Amino acid sequence: MKAMILAAGRGERMRPLTDSTPKPLLQAGGKPLIVWHLQRLKQAGIDEIVINHAWLGQQIEDTLGDGSAYGVHLSYSAEGAQGLETAGGIATALPFLGDKPFLVVNGDVFTDIDFQAAQNIAQTLPENQLAYLWLVPNPEHHPNGDFSLQHNGLILSESTTGQRGTFSGVGIYRPELFANIAPRSIVKLAPLLRQAMQNQQISGAFHQGLWLDVGTPERLQQAHQLAQQGKLAA
Repeated sequence: MKAMILAAGRGERMRPLTDSTPKPLLQAGGKPLIVWHLQRLKQAGIDEIVINHAWLGQQIEDTLGDGSAYGVHLSYSAEGAQGLETAGGIATALPFLGDKPFLVVNGDVFTDIDFQAAQNIAQTLPENQLAYLWLVPNPEHHPNGDFSLQHNGLILSESTTGQRGTFSGVGIYRPELFANIAPRSIVKLAPLLRQAMQNQQISGAFHQGLWLDVGTPERLQQAHQLAQQGKLAA
């Protein structure tokens, strides 16, 4: 199984920290946020990893190199200074990701979602399912959530039933979900997912463990404290 780490965000809410450093290279617990992902993916047996980047992206390549220092093989999908949004970025990176379901992880989340279990899920994902998403309990800064997990495992966008949650930024995708997006197009992910949800093509699960959206300096400090407490083994 291959994985992609999304690392193209500008990190506006992190400024001024991100004026000179791309957000995935900001440190928590003595190492860059993105390195936590690399190490946990390696532990899960996933060593073919694609990283997209935009703002100050060359710093990411210069820091991580070919990935051999972490026991993985890295490929880079450079998007230019503006970035392509999530779906556009994934569609552009498809040549690196192959024709089987792949794992995508937001570079700015701090989580213990089980990447090894993700491999098993990918291998058994029904043909009619275009994605499998992990939802998490709604954080204070996003109280209304994104989607609803139904009792049958399907995820719906607008629903009065099921368990409402926030998309964790971690998901398994079939390349077919992005088949109609031209490379280097600027396309957001949420509308694409909502369209597939209308066709009952998205499933998933709730994650009740560690998850933190490291989107502000305050939450970066929280990630640092969690790392120091050993909450995320890597």
